[in-house]
Amino acid sequence: MTELIEKHTILAVVVGSRAYGLDGPESDYDRRGVYAAPTRDFWRLDKPPTHLDGPAEEQFSWEVERFCTLALQANPTVLEVLWSPLIESSTVDGEELLAARTAFLSRRVAETYGNYARDQLDKVASRRARTGEINHKQAMHMIRLLMAGAHVLRTGEILVDVRHLRDRLLAVRQGSVAWDDVAAWAAELLADLGTAAAGTRLPEHPDRDLVDRLLAGVRERGLSR
Repeated sequence: MTELIEKHTILAVVVGSRAYGLDGPESDYDRRGVYAAPTRDFWRLDKPPTHLDGPAEEQFSWEVERFCTLALQANPTVLEVLWSPLIESSTVDGEELLAARTAFLSRRVAETYGNYARDQLDKVASRRARTGEINHKQAMHMIRLLMAGAHVLRTGEILVDVRHLRDRLLAVRQGSVAWDDVAAWAAELLADLGTAAAGTRLPEHPDRDLVDRLLAGVRERGLSR
């Protein structure tokens, strides 16, 4: 299966702390990719995998159709791939995917980003109530996601690089900010997310027709692979 990654990757990026601008000397390289399995492989009883781990550590890839499906659902993790400032490689198909990235956006991002952040907030609060411990890294990413959600609703662009907020976010991750202050900050950001959602110019639904055409083009070119 590694051949799908090595020979058929159309887009490879770095995400995580290095893309966020929150990395340190020991930070990992979190790599994410999109591969396009040869079209004829779908004519077999055993279909190509929808996703693959590896082959490097901290590497994960999606087959392009699965990637598009998740992106149309406004999955925050997947959308970040399309806006990562750290692109390691991109083919013609990958360039088309990047060029069409705004087609995946819709008002649903308010729900996905908000729900994901609320889930993280609940987990941090629950652990704190149960054990007295706080997952500061989880708390930081909850704050970051809330900011990113409001940003995309206002601008139509996914916020990945947050180095302009590096000191404040790293203070949360390092546990230098009291939990009550973190929770209050999260409450403010949740309210701001609601305000951004009420005024967004994003469409009600993503542009599925454009994504369908993009995917059809990838499959047509894949007949020669």
